[in-house]
Amino acid sequence: MRSVANLVAIAGALSGSADAFWRMRCPGRTGLARMDPLVEPGEIGSHAHAIHGGKNFNLEITYDQLAASECTSCQVKQDKSAYWTPSMHFVHENGTTEVVPQIGGMLAYYLLFRENGQKLHAFPEGFRMLVGDSRLRNFSGPVPDPGTSFWGPEDMTQHALTQKAIGFNCLNYGRDPEASMGRHFLPDKDFMDANCPQGIRAEIMFPSCWNGELDSPDHKSHMAFPNLKNSGTCPDGYDKRTPTLFFETTWLTSQFNGVLGTFMLSSGDPVGYGYHADFISGWPVDFLQQAIETCTSDRGEIEDCPLFMEGDNFQSKEDAEKCKFDMPDLLKDEDCAGPANSLPGNVPVQYGPAYADPLKPGPKESPTEGTPLPATTEQVVPTATFVPATTQITDEFGGGLSNANAAAYSLAPEPLAVDAPEAAATTTSAPPAPEAPAPTTPPLAEEPEGKIIATSTYTSAGTVYEVAIEEIVQYVTVEVPAPAPKLRRHHHHMHRRDREHGLLGRRY
Repeated sequence: MRSVANLVAIAGALSGSADAFWRMRCPGRTGLARMDPLVEPGEIGSHAHAIHGGKNFNLEITYDQLAASECTSCQVKQDKSAYWTPSMHFVHENGTTEVVPQIGGMLAYYLLFRENGQKLHAFPEGFRMLVGDSRLRNFSGPVPDPGTSFWGPEDMTQHALTQKAIGFNCLNYGRDPEASMGRHFLPDKDFMDANCPQGIRAEIMFPSCWNGELDSPDHKSHMAFPNLKNSGTCPDGYDKRTPTLFFETTWLTSQFNGVLGTFMLSSGDPVGYGYHADFISGWPVDFLQQAIETCTSDRGEIEDCPLFMEGDNFQSKEDAEKCKFDMPDLLKDEDCAGPANSLPGNVPVQYGPAYADPLKPGPKESPTEGTPLPATTEQVVPTATFVPATTQITDEFGGGLSNANAAAYSLAPEPLAVDAPEAAATTTSAPPAPEAPAPTTPPLAEEPEGKIIATSTYTSAGTVYEVAIEEIVQYVTVEVPAPAPKLRRHHHHMHRRDREHGLLGRRY
């Protein structure tokens, strides 16, 4: 039986203190397409995205155009914002690819973290931002994360905080939930098949410290994380605070249990370190500011906010799911859902650990740039054991922002210092990152499975719990298939419509 909603208040679910929050439910995506009006405006995008929010999403979009959308796929009608993340695809052993069914659209949390009563500012007209780096294929930090009590300066750089803001949560409603943002890489398929019957929830948190600008050349540097990622102190020059956005998108990876192949992001990322997300605000500014000041519930439910429930501000899940953007003529003949012989846009697969080559926007006929993989390549694939979160909030779409093992780590006798299991690599294409510690190369000697790296105890409701944190490091050889010839596809099309619209495997 899956967890019930609202098990605990969000203030207890995260380090720091959120005065209140709401989860904007966007149960239907407006489309799946190679579009990115933030990074690649006016062009066919380099890779596919799952897109939610205002109907007027397009290759280029202004605030006024977005705000004028006649519908939104989110349940509060005033929220015409655009939310998008890379889609997840399954690459079969023969090279055929297809999108993984998406469950329940997406959730966009609006977390109201304040420091010392600091004012939170609504996103102004024209505000936009990006978090994450699609070209990252490595992690510069210990695995697993130490608790915030043990963070040093190297854990609080913007580079480190950005990587810590990504999560891939293994969903198994038959046991206690995992911690949000507890695993920063996409688990290997064997682990998913064995442990994640309800799929993988991709998670990402945006920075909330703001310098007052609407945008910046890289769409990132006008924003910064506070030193504890979701709470804490903002860097100098970022004296304004916005709501903390946190996206959750669930993919039914269990649809492919027992099928030979690999899961990967649409950007050709099979390890997940390059997960990223984009946001363009489409809110009426005064309406959002009023919501920030009056939506005081700590349960996260839209229905708890009187403003959202006034008049016809709120729409049903069924009505939200009907909202779809108009596909641009340039993309009408492209099917990103598949089955197809490649990832959308002929995106090359790049494992890393070196910084990935840039992808090139444009039509399929113009192949994207990338380093071809050899027939076999030695990869270091970290595999974490299933560690339950100590607190969790869930709902019918599988959403749940949870304590990232704070109880276990905060009582540990000393800081954890486990080297990230990746090989060091140097590449001339990587941008300078002087503040990020260099990744270490692990020894090749085998580590015993189930190695205990920390234990602790804590007491809750009169019961004493003992927590053991295990780590498994696996070194695997990944077979990279050659491009597949055209195949007869009739067996793939039986449930294509259901897959494309995320209808298979829903739980209500």
